[in-house]
Amino acid sequence: MSDAAASAPVPTLASAPERPAYRDPNVLRWLGAYTTSVTGDIVYFLALTWAVTQESGPAQAGVVLAAGAVPRAVLMLAGGVVADRFGPRRVVIGSDLVRCVVVLAAATVALLIGTELWLLVALAVVFGSVDALFMPAVGALPPRITPTGQLARVQGLRLLSIRLSNTAGPPLAAFALSAGGSPGAFGVAGALFVVSLVLLLAVRVRPLPPRDAPEAADVSTPRQEFRDGLRYLRANRRVSSLVVVIGLGEMCFSGPVSTGLVLLADERDWGTATAGWILSAFSVGGAAASLLLSLVPRVPRAGLTMSCALLLTAALVVATGNAPTAGLSIGLGALLGTASGAAMVVSNALLQKETDPRYLGRVTSVMTLCTLGLSPLLYPLVGLVAASWGTGAFFTGCGVVSVLAAGVALLVRPVRTATLRAPACHEARSS
Repeated sequence: MSDAAASAPVPTLASAPERPAYRDPNVLRWLGAYTTSVTGDIVYFLALTWAVTQESGPAQAGVVLAAGAVPRAVLMLAGGVVADRFGPRRVVIGSDLVRCVVVLAAATVALLIGTELWLLVALAVVFGSVDALFMPAVGALPPRITPTGQLARVQGLRLLSIRLSNTAGPPLAAFALSAGGSPGAFGVAGALFVVSLVLLLAVRVRPLPPRDAPEAADVSTPRQEFRDGLRYLRANRRVSSLVVVIGLGEMCFSGPVSTGLVLLADERDWGTATAGWILSAFSVGGAAASLLLSLVPRVPRAGLTMSCALLLTAALVVATGNAPTAGLSIGLGALLGTASGAAMVVSNALLQKETDPRYLGRVTSVMTLCTLGLSPLLYPLVGLVAASWGTGAFFTGCGVVSVLAAGVALLVRPVRTATLRAPACHEARSS
């Protein structure tokens, strides 16, 4: 089933003058949907963790969370095939609808009979499975809602949305838990998914450009589409290298660095307040980079800019982890958030620009699996390295990983010379 056929009834964007992403109502609807969805995710996970802890104790919380993480990882690549086969807009809407129904149903059952462990495990498994569809689809959607020249701005807005959701989500979850317990918190999460769903229904998408080879229009089975996606990655050096760069560049910053900052404050006897200040400075720096890149007209020499941002990230993460004073570590943490945020925005924009839209779901699924799949492996290393050689050694290791990412970006010429400007003929076809 082709994406063009699957998307026939979907509202589409007509050819129109390009406007800044932050002034595009279509992008803003998508951004509102994405923000409420991410906030709903945060409220859901905190509510689930709290409910399991209250029902069975903290030891079971990790088991239940793992019950959701395993299907998410296992089904991620299949989620990319589904996104490309049926269209990212349909898959994102469908996954938000399922999450909404499942979480609200769980809230209702929990209110009637309590938060039984079987209910929480089932909820985690279903939610994790749906997330495996949502993540590749949401990554494939931006090139279908905005011109190529606005992708950096859209990625900046997306990262800013994540920072805002991470700021607003925990206190919202805490309020919901204190007011209505786990059923109330699940209800708030479900309501956020309802808002996200309504906004997504109003998002319009661009039709796919015509194929250069009509005889290859359809791939008959999902398995063949999966293999076709892997062949596409192997054949496209720029895209496959960008996947490696993003996987390495984001691996440490998907959670392990935050854990390391807490251990750093404890090791230096700076106290929990200082740990909070460092983490806040890191988030503020990332938000500042996101805001800046969402406003600037264009990113010059994007591939080289990304490489320099990764090198700066490497230097700053080492300096932050080895800073002699708390004040210096807070300041360096803000700069680190700025540099790593800039690298993340530009690299994701480049990946979306360089990838054929028909393969973007599958490419995004591979990239997401690399990031989410490799990152958890570092969590045990944080404590082990900190206990054996000090927390500074862990941050030095993160710096080495960032240098490797920058090295790939600099050594692979198609990546180093990549830009975020599209040829005029490409823009005409995409419109």
